[in-house]
Amino acid sequence: MESGGGGPVAVVAVVTAPRFAQRYREYLEREQLLDKQHRVEKMRDGTVALPVLGGAEQHEQHLRELRTRVAPGSTCTLTRLLDPVPSKAARGCSPAQRLCLQVSRWVEGRGVAWSAELEADLPRSWQRHGDLLLLSEDCFKAKRWKDLEPELWETVASALGAQRLAKRGRVSPDGTRTPAVTLLLGDDGWVEHVDNGIRYKFDITQCMFSFGNITEKLRVASLPCFGQVLVDLYAGIGYFTLPFLVHAGAVFVHACEWNPHAVAALRNNLEINGVVDRCQIHFGDNRKLKLSNIADRVNLGLIPSSEEGWPIACQVLRKDAGGILHIHHNVESFPGKNLQPPGSSEMEEQHWPYPQQVITNHGGNEATRDSRRNMLSAATKPEWHRWAESAETRIATLLQQVHGKPWKTQILHIQPVKSYAPHVDHIVLDLECRPCPLVG
Repeated sequence: MESGGGGPVAVVAVVTAPRFAQRYREYLEREQLLDKQHRVEKMRDGTVALPVLGGAEQHEQHLRELRTRVAPGSTCTLTRLLDPVPSKAARGCSPAQRLCLQVSRWVEGRGVAWSAELEADLPRSWQRHGDLLLLSEDCFKAKRWKDLEPELWETVASALGAQRLAKRGRVSPDGTRTPAVTLLLGDDGWVEHVDNGIRYKFDITQCMFSFGNITEKLRVASLPCFGQVLVDLYAGIGYFTLPFLVHAGAVFVHACEWNPHAVAALRNNLEINGVVDRCQIHFGDNRKLKLSNIADRVNLGLIPSSEEGWPIACQVLRKDAGGILHIHHNVESFPGKNLQPPGSSEMEEQHWPYPQQVITNHGGNEATRDSRRNMLSAATKPEWHRWAESAETRIATLLQQVHGKPWKTQILHIQPVKSYAPHVDHIVLDLECRPCPLVG
């Protein structure tokens, strides 16, 4: 989430001859239409451009008023200033302050009284996806806003330097984690991000994207996967599939996903990143996956829990050599409370609020659970390690059930990703799983 920023984008301006500019300006100020966040500009042909709030569609009536009553005989047109110059006042304002100033002026210009309720209902932070801003669900909830749509959204976009606006709700509990995002301004929700040299394109109204996962994507990109086959059980648009292919050197990835919109984005992202020939997409429920005995690594990137995918993860590991599971999970860490299943909050935008902690077990397979607990306890929350040991025990049982013989498991690493909600941490467990050698 950001609380401001973004480069300059086009703003609407009224263009007229210099001799009419002052009368125009006085009228626009009186009507609460003058955009005081950008400077009045002189155009190359000698005309003057006065920046205004809102979109072009709102100003036809005012243009007639300017021509016929404000300055009879004058001419004026609308244009878009592609590189508007911020005013002195704007350079001293935060984006949230600028939003409040411009929206309040515009609202009062519509004859609506500005109130503390409306001001408190403005967003204080947002996600920026190129020229699209994604607002959180806890803003613009007052009924009064409804009377001001859709022109309201053009004013908001102009104030924040965007061309498109969307607002999110809770992630749908439909299994495909479809975001409840409403497009407020613009023709479509397709956006593009570049992380660590990898391009991700997706429809923000149909697919999830979490900025908070960037640390894990960078870590995945640095893993030694040369020559390895990987199964990504929850591939999405390719959050981890692509770093494994592009940077970590995986020879091939089997990517599982059941959201058709995410699958469409994944196919496109594999193509634009030049790795489409090294990935097979398995569309549908991964619990029905027919693959087995193929993976050197399995990524289980689903939160709050990927436990339903653990049996299939054990199934796809190589029977002769085993491999490593990367298990994502949300772990509660309430002081003085026993470990409980993770909560159901869907807000995923809080980045890790303290320095990254790395918990790595360099001990051999003979290390006891007590010695590992002593070694790791100083570097991590005890709830994380208790959950990791519980997961390790469960995975060892599943491996024996699936393969019909004992396996040995070892906690290699516990990686914090982000704070998912108050007292809920998104972590990743790297669990090594190897078949026991035959005796006799």
